[in-house]
Amino acid sequence: MRGKKDTNWALVPASAGDIAAVRERCRQLVRRRAMLSAGVAAVPIPGLDVVSDLRLFALLIDDINQEFGLSEQQIERLQPKFRLIAYEAAIGVGGMLVGKVVTREVVVQLLKRTGFKAVARQAGKLVPLAGQLASAGIGFFAFRQIGYQHVEACARVAQELVTAGVHRPA
Repeated sequence: MRGKKDTNWALVPASAGDIAAVRERCRQLVRRRAMLSAGVAAVPIPGLDVVSDLRLFALLIDDINQEFGLSEQQIERLQPKFRLIAYEAAIGVGGMLVGKVVTREVVVQLLKRTGFKAVARQAGKLVPLAGQLASAGIGFFAFRQIGYQHVEACARVAQELVTAGVHRPA
């Protein structure tokens, strides 16, 4: 999150209450980014929404990972046993973007798998006059849903680490 404190050193939340607070902050971030995505989707310039969504989503995933202390760099700073727990938990909850460097290619694959823009384009064809608004609305809900899923995956990984005692002295 630009303009804020350096979160590269953020730790995994230390308790269920901390996880809940981070989850809510991240859900607010998801909603704000989904609104930006919807605003761009309403602009009738072909392809602008796709380029914008790729950038917004990559930044969103990075920001959420950092907020939970689960960026690739943050996980690498954990003790080896906790690193293993983090990666196993991420795999177990389907959090394929937890602890990963998010590249444009990864985001493209994720959006293709979810049909993110295909549905919005179809809505534009079915309702020509309101196509941009329909595309914006569908894009907002799809972006928000994918973002919320990532927040929940990170929260579950953080909970696994708390349960394993990541903040207790070794």
